[in-house]
Amino acid sequence: MSELPLAILISGRGSNMQALVKACAEPGFPARVATVISNRSDAAGLATAASHGIATAVVDHKRFADRETFELALDAAIDESGAELVCLAGFMRLLGADFVGRRDSRLINIHPSLLPAYKGLDTHERVLADGARFAGCTVHFVRPAVDAGPIIVQAAVPVLADDTADSLAARVLAQEHRIYPLAVRWIAEDRVSLYDNRVSVVGAAAAAEALINPISS
Repeated sequence: MSELPLAILISGRGSNMQALVKACAEPGFPARVATVISNRSDAAGLATAASHGIATAVVDHKRFADRETFELALDAAIDESGAELVCLAGFMRLLGADFVGRRDSRLINIHPSLLPAYKGLDTHERVLADGARFAGCTVHFVRPAVDAGPIIVQAAVPVLADDTADSLAARVLAQEHRIYPLAVRWIAEDRVSLYDNRVSVVGAAAAAEALINPISS
């Protein structure tokens, strides 16, 4: 099986990017990172990617007159890399319907909540304010509406009595680093299908792989 080429889009340090890079370096992993692209030239993740020998590019949104021309340039950079799956990893730009439509179901994102709960920003603060018992993260296909795409995989963590937003975020992030490579693996292995805006994963044990999560994590 050939390796699925990925484009990873970042705006900052790119910790989920690093998780994907690490996974792709494992023998037999069915994907490879073709490029890392940022909308910010000072994104720390660019240097990290380059240190792994990965091609990088900057498409600075501030240099374009509008979102449409920015996204066309972003499209061109992705196409030039040969990437077939685009992974958003802390990419802090809202993407328009035309860009999302051109990528169809080859555009995925990770969000630090158990969607459809807590869409948007400040998720951990909101979880704590609501007294929720569980938090978590979600890998999903991207749609024009924010954090509204079909869910591929989720992982949950308990909210502890002494949690702060930072401590909760750290435990959720550890699960993000686990399930993002898992979602990419499933897609690269053609195990993911989309019907009526719902995701089906081939393999009876697939869902259990992601949901097993020690209570202490």
